[in-house]
Amino acid sequence: MGTVANQVIIENKKVLFDYEVIEEFEAGIVLMGSEVKSVRNGSANLKGAYITLHSGRPVLVGSHISEYKGSTGVIIDPKRERLILMSKKEILRIGQKVKETSATLVPVSIYSKGNIFKIRVALAKGRKKWEKKNLLKERDLDRESRKIY
Repeated sequence: MGTVANQVIIENKKVLFDYEVIEEFEAGIVLMGSEVKSVRNGSANLKGAYITLHSGRPVLVGSHISEYKGSTGVIIDPKRERLILMSKKEILRIGQKVKETSATLVPVSIYSKGNIFKIRVALAKGRKKWEKKNLLKERDLDRESRKIY
């Protein structure tokens, strides 16, 4: 049997600009019914979302998964909190790092791995406004230096 490639469906492109990524993790995400088809269609948004620990369980807060147009079943709140699936050992390790470094857990992307949806989570520190400006200046200088006249 051949291997199934990971297909990125939703990506949070602002994460790399707004945050300095320290470490990345792979986790599962709990989706209900029609949310699966909505994510597969790309009708989800991770902008402004973050992950917090509620009673020792990681939860995705601030994401938006639109209602699937063809669904006739139960209507699910598009902004509801979604449970993130990780091993207990990994949760404890991440929780400790968040407390030590005062970092944030942010979702980077949602992708399918076979028939299962996974979420890439980053332990990241927020960048200040001046750091973002310096980053843009550095990128512009790199582009200018790579130009061939």
